[in-house]
Amino acid sequence: MAAEPEEVAWPSNYFNYFTEVEERFRKARGTGLFLMSPLDWALVETWKNAGIPLTAVLRGIDVAFEKWRSRKNRIQNVNSVAYCSQAVLVEAQLMAGVAQPGKQSAAPFSLEELQSYLQANLADLKARAGYEEIAAGLERLTAETEARYRDLEDLEQRLTALEDKMVAIARSHQTDEQLLQARRELDSQLRPYRGKMTAEQLTMLEKQYLDRQLLETNGLPRLSLFYLR
Repeated sequence: MAAEPEEVAWPSNYFNYFTEVEERFRKARGTGLFLMSPLDWALVETWKNAGIPLTAVLRGIDVAFEKWRSRKNRIQNVNSVAYCSQAVLVEAQLMAGVAQPGKQSAAPFSLEELQSYLQANLADLKARAGYEEIAAGLERLTAETEARYRDLEDLEQRLTALEDKMVAIARSHQTDEQLLQARRELDSQLRPYRGKMTAEQLTMLEKQYLDRQLLETNGLPRLSLFYLR
């Protein structure tokens, strides 16, 4: 079993969240290259947004696979992070209220990388009709990159707010048929795992998945620093 990562304060733990989960799941699965599905991406993001500690997620993955390997009849491989959702929730509950000592750590990207990320997203949005307000807000933040780099938590909150507005605009242009198709795709992927999640988890996951699918369908950029990898 891989060693537990050091618990650190925001932002380092936050920015490494997805890559750590992806790597732990791949190793636990033990089958080499594995591409996470849109449902997997959305689920990991719901954990991150819900404030579930990275350590709880990693432990949950380990526990889920240990139980799977202990079964006498293993008909098929584990093909989704959603298989681990119940174990992750249990580990998060066990850790609830437990202080997580740590230290502030620098972000795993440079100022230049942040500038390039913001500028690329800005150029993308400027080329699109209907997103002028989002582009204007992002342009202001891009012009203040050096100052914003000193408070990445505040920058992330502002970028997330802009992304939420961008989703709302895209949603207003989505047809009923497009939404129905997206929901059918979600139901198809989620059906085997519904019993492993609470109603609250399912609600959050459905929203995250549909938002992600909407942005991808429209070719819109993700603004959150969570995607600066």
